[in-house]
Amino acid sequence: MINPRTEVTRRRLLRTAPAVAGALLLAGSAPEPRHARFTTAPRPPAPRSSGTPAPARAPAVPVLKRPVFTLRDYRRVVPGPAFPGDSVALTIDDGPHPLWTPKILRLLQRHHVPALFCMIGNQVLGHETVAREVVRDGHLVANHTWSHPIRMSRLSSAKVHRELDRAQNKIYDTTGQAPALFRSPGGDWSPGLLAGAAKARMVPLDWSDDPRDWSRPGVGAITQRLLAARPGQILLCHDGGGDRSQTYAALRTVIPALKARGYRFVALHPK
Repeated sequence: MINPRTEVTRRRLLRTAPAVAGALLLAGSAPEPRHARFTTAPRPPAPRSSGTPAPARAPAVPVLKRPVFTLRDYRRVVPGPAFPGDSVALTIDDGPHPLWTPKILRLLQRHHVPALFCMIGNQVLGHETVAREVVRDGHLVANHTWSHPIRMSRLSSAKVHRELDRAQNKIYDTTGQAPALFRSPGGDWSPGLLAGAAKARMVPLDWSDDPRDWSRPGVGAITQRLLAARPGQILLCHDGGGDRSQTYAALRTVIPALKARGYRFVALHPK
């Protein structure tokens, strides 16, 4: 399904920055630390100037026939130890947002939960401090395109390349972290788009539990759908694209409830 959202239209041409190779990723469980902040991601360096080179290009990622939907799918693509049987992964799309991202970060910190923030390039533009806060708190970031095109699968290969590269550059320039995962807006995929993700050296990532929180169906509806999560699923939520008060309120209930059920939130992180 395609998620209609309000998009920010500011543009700034940026150079190519590569992603970390999916083939070299290692993802695993994220044990709860004793300290308030995670240590799964390094504190980013100061943003590089326009004249500073990006990291060396990583080995190619194979072209997949479909994106990753579950933790089992992820492990098939990314070598590493099996996830614990009680694992789920939380992913958060469309930010960073100056109000809702910090609120969600504080909630995650309180419950020692790692998350993957799928960032839109032109949302990072203007909200650089918030984007850096995500990484400073130990969370990881994914590439969610530059401008969140609703019909991503219909774009030409040249436009796909620009959307991914511009977002990759902005995220890396701002946070010091080069995303190794790519999520298409609305889960809109095509063979050409999967090939474009591989060319950009990113693993295509989808989800397996969608509460449709972007449509603001009510806190109860979002909560119910997220509480229906099963081990091995990748959960989808949003911190950008509009008023996310319902999402935030639902997560305040869902995160401690799933943890009380014995579920373990895991990170999809490179090492």
